[in-house]
Amino acid sequence: MRVVIGRMGRPHGIRGDIAVDVRTDEPDRRFAAGATVYCGRRSLTVSGTRQQGRRLIVSFVEITDRTAAEDLTGEELAAEVDPAVLPDDRDAYYDYQLIGMDVVADGSSVGTVIDVLHGPHQDTLVVDAAGRDVLVPFVSAFVPHVDIDAARLEVTGGAELFDLDHAEEA
Repeated sequence: MRVVIGRMGRPHGIRGDIAVDVRTDEPDRRFAAGATVYCGRRSLTVSGTRQQGRRLIVSFVEITDRTAAEDLTGEELAAEVDPAVLPDDRDAYYDYQLIGMDVVADGSSVGTVIDVLHGPHQDTLVVDAAGRDVLVPFVSAFVPHVDIDAARLEVTGGAELFDLDHAEEA
């Protein structure tokens, strides 16, 4: 199964290095030298990385000049992950583990997770609540409990988000 691990940013220098917007809690593992990542249908081999401030600069064996790097700007990067292997951090989840989960607020089912949006500061769950998309910040203040085995997560302090009668007021 493939999971998103980053998005290609702008080229860095003339040798094909690319600034990557990292979207994984395991960058050392996913961007290790020799690792294979996927950019669309194309596979790329990581040849090296270096940190520059908050950005990760990645070089790939197959990308050798700035022009080739420019063609990849904005593309998502993915990695193959064995579905049986869980992230190292017990509070981290792969998107595929969350999509399809039942969302419970105040003890009642209010919808199903249909997508996970990766923002610069936090992830956001997209919940289908009676045919309406509701965005829920994926932080412990709103989602204090995730049960992978039961395929459900609890939302607190946000039951009003799912109240269709008051949706326009919120």
